[in-house]
Amino acid sequence: MSTITLHRFALSGHSHRVEVFLSLLGLDFDIVEVTPGEHKQPAFLAKNAFGQVPVLDDGDISLSDSNAIISYLAAQYDTEGSWMPKQPEAAARVQQFLSLAAGNLASGAATARLANVFGATIDREKAHSIAAGMFAVLETHLQDRQWLVGDSPTLADVANYSYIAHAPEGDISLQPYPHIRSWLARFEALPGFVPMTASPVGLAA
Repeated sequence: MSTITLHRFALSGHSHRVEVFLSLLGLDFDIVEVTPGEHKQPAFLAKNAFGQVPVLDDGDISLSDSNAIISYLAAQYDTEGSWMPKQPEAAARVQQFLSLAAGNLASGAATARLANVFGATIDREKAHSIAAGMFAVLETHLQDRQWLVGDSPTLADVANYSYIAHAPEGDISLQPYPHIRSWLARFEALPGFVPMTASPVGLAA
């Protein structure tokens, strides 16, 4: 039995962010599926007082927040140091994309998806506008590069993949963004990649 356990919800892009990185690192881990409502019960709140997935247990260590978790995994298990560069500028640029994932991606494409997948009440126009602005910038950014930072995949790619790949579930088309689609395909071709559970809603229906 692995010492690593991922508590996740299969339709959560934050959970997939951690799951795919665990797999890309080639680590053995167990998955505990958190059922709807369970994340607000005392047993789960003892792991994450905010009542959010994912939570990662690694021996005596218990961590929440997907970006914090993948940062921990890179520091702990990436012996080559490729996923989180040590060079200061490159490390800062990766951090910029972690912030983007927690900011515009979360409030844009991820929020738009919430309405169709979970029936959440959102400001669709605002979410779509944020997503369009972010995707336009990323499309230009990826015009002459393979990865978001540097010449190989990093945590920048891990943090942003899931919700961008599933943006059509929130009625956000990826057709206008060929460079983003090529980047998604490169990420999906990485050894160890595992897909996120798809929802047949929105443009993905």
